[in-house]
Amino acid sequence: MQKISFQGERGAYSEDAAISFFNNSETVPCHTFSEVIEATEVSRTDYSVLPVENSLEGSVGESYDLLLSTNLSVVGEIYYRVRHCLIGFDKLENLDTVYSHPQALGQCRRFIQKHNLTTVPAYDTAGSVKIIKEIGKKNICCIASRRASEIYQVPIIAEGIEDNTNNYTRFLVLSKTRVHDGNKTSIIFSVKHEAGALFNILKEFNTYKINLTKIESRPNKSTPWEYNFYVDFDGSEDDQKISELLKKISNQCIFLKVLGSYKKAKLA
Repeated sequence: MQKISFQGERGAYSEDAAISFFNNSETVPCHTFSEVIEATEVSRTDYSVLPVENSLEGSVGESYDLLLSTNLSVVGEIYYRVRHCLIGFDKLENLDTVYSHPQALGQCRRFIQKHNLTTVPAYDTAGSVKIIKEIGKKNICCIASRRASEIYQVPIIAEGIEDNTNNYTRFLVLSKTRVHDGNKTSIIFSVKHEAGALFNILKEFNTYKINLTKIESRPNKSTPWEYNFYVDFDGSEDDQKISELLKKISNQCIFLKVLGSYKKAKLA
């Protein structure tokens, strides 16, 4: 049976996403994103599932930094619809404090403000259910998934409390082995810190008529005020046109890393 590493406790959204992508697999919880990746790098698991961005709160910087350092390849992506629940032991009007992961707290900002709840960050949504269960006070609650409520047997007070129903998290699936049936590719590159350097790279995508689906900059940790660029685009690195493009732009980059080609996910 395939083993899949994810960040968080049982019932975390990352585990839900992994279950939605893989059939008949064993999920392996890890405390940190780096431990998720390491588990696959040392073959304790076959795949890693890593959140990289949320449609409301934006990118997960730590995940993008790990993509730069790991030797794993991106072999899939998941768009997972996040439905937040308020979980606790008392009625809503008797609550004054809410625990959850900072991303979840941000995604439920309006609900939290409306009910005058004090926020307490936790390392994981499902972990926040464990926290309030261990504390045992009726005035506290948390934000997590329905499955987390069921796993830890703490009641749901309210459902669908996120600010926007179009609340999706994008996850990448990573493995030691590349796949060759993809239609989307992710790369990282860096260019000289001079006028026109980035433009010249992007111009090549236009020349080859290749559609960019995302571009994001992240600070270069070794050189202050210089940046690495993360780009997703349509097509596979095995396509001749893509292969030619990558070879051409690599000559203009300080470095270029192909993270992998994979099948484009659809919104669930």
